[in-house]
Amino acid sequence: MENKKVVITGAGSGLGRSLAQQISSHGAKVYLLGRTKAKLDKVSKNLTNPSEVHTLDVRNSKQVNQVFSDIGPVDILINNAGVGIFGPAEELSAPEVEKMIDTNLKGTIFCSQAVLPKMKEENKGLIINIISTAGKTGKTTESVYCASKFGVRGFTESLALELKGTPLRAVGVYMGGMSTSFWEGIFGEEKMKKLMDPDDIAEIILTNIKERPNINVEEIVIQNKK
Repeated sequence: MENKKVVITGAGSGLGRSLAQQISSHGAKVYLLGRTKAKLDKVSKNLTNPSEVHTLDVRNSKQVNQVFSDIGPVDILINNAGVGIFGPAEELSAPEVEKMIDTNLKGTIFCSQAVLPKMKEENKGLIINIISTAGKTGKTTESVYCASKFGVRGFTESLALELKGTPLRAVGVYMGGMSTSFWEGIFGEEKMKKLMDPDDIAEIILTNIKERPNINVEEIVIQNKK
């Protein structure tokens, strides 16, 4: 990670914050992206190495292209921004459906499209898509959330095939629930205590994405203990 340029979307809290802290401690310059500047600034102040804060909404392709143009070529993109709205399928409003599809799926695509040309030009780069186990199996009251994450899974697997035979990589991360604000108000206190620590998830991700001769990690699956 030494001297690498790493972009993390949804970096103001939860797993994004944990990844930023650990990646920075390994010597990388981290670019913190998200919608709330105050949260990003707070994370930035606690990082080991220099970092930059950029506010954007990943649903807006023009904003995405402008921010990535300002940042320039990057070594690693971590598409972590995501939103979940849960309930019976027929009760979700059109704006709620659009918010999940636009943030989780289209946001991932827009950010990936923004970095790929330079990555291909420089013949190096890694895209990590944080997908969750909702991209592996359907879940009750998570129909549209799962649909958006299955979409990201399809995009990631297809992108990995497009990059096969080159130094570039696309990796999907599928993890269970974490003890972050994402799940607060959805799970009770006891359930929250049983969820995984985002710091542990970040550590596992970083361990598995290290470049190793003759080894290619295509996906990372992390589950809660039963």
